[in-house]
Amino acid sequence: MEKNSKIYIAGHKGMVGSAIFRKLQKEGYENIITRSSSELDLRNQAAVAEFFEQEKPDYVFLAAAKVGGIIANNTYRGEFLYDNLMIQNNIIHNAYVQGVKKLMFLGSSCIYPKMAPQPLKEEYLLTGTLEPTNEPYAIAKIAGIKLCDAYRDQYGCNFVSVMPTNLYGYNDNYHPENSHVLPALIRKFHEAKTGGKDKVVIWGTGSPKREFLFADDLADACVSLMETYNEPNLINIGTGEDVTIKELALTVKKIIGFEGELEFDTTKPDGTPRKLMDVSKLHSYGWKHKVELEEGIQLAYEDFLSKL
Repeated sequence: MEKNSKIYIAGHKGMVGSAIFRKLQKEGYENIITRSSSELDLRNQAAVAEFFEQEKPDYVFLAAAKVGGIIANNTYRGEFLYDNLMIQNNIIHNAYVQGVKKLMFLGSSCIYPKMAPQPLKEEYLLTGTLEPTNEPYAIAKIAGIKLCDAYRDQYGCNFVSVMPTNLYGYNDNYHPENSHVLPALIRKFHEAKTGGKDKVVIWGTGSPKREFLFADDLADACVSLMETYNEPNLINIGTGEDVTIKELALTVKKIIGFEGELEFDTTKPDGTPRKLMDVSKLHSYGWKHKVELEEGIQLAYEDFLSKL
């Protein structure tokens, strides 16, 4: 990418898109195009076609998606499948029509089979059944990967797919029901501390293991891979390290300074037992994460407080 290349970030107001936006600005890219969802409904085929025809971007970061935690994924199954299919189909197709030089599609680690061997290698895609609670979202993301590869095969498009692990950071969603596990814990512990509560209840047994990547690290990886990665199939982006939900909760508790107890509600679902990314392919491209978990949670908590 040249410093004056026209770069479109789809989803620039979300946690991932805003991190990519900050990274590109910091690196001196001056021709970044954005549209908020109120300005451009990415589910609208005609509107997206008109946008691409007018703007003709050189590069596209496809970070727009309907996202949420375990409750949202399981409750709004139709919306998660339909909205995500429409968003990515419209952008990927019009990137091809308007001759975009390169597009990067961002997926999620939930694309892998529920019981896939650990750590998750890229080739495990479609080798088993998915976690039922987030199957619609995962199916949409898998379709996006395959669409990028199909357009590469048929039309010679340089469309690449990256699969981030669990993300957190600035501009995260702290909704009490629709957020992911780490921001949900930050909010829970903060409200317990300020409300003078003596315990925090955590869903599940606390035994599942999860990997977490700071969103600004992801943005750094995405910009780096936009320059270096030109292959079909996907590439994982993560730290290659994971913690149990209990360990995560104890770390959040320490950072926030909550003095009470932890209680695990074992009637609630645990989700996938483990989701650790194999990042050897990523490391072979010379990229490694910089922000460790404790430091990242501290930064996220400061961001949460500033937006309270």
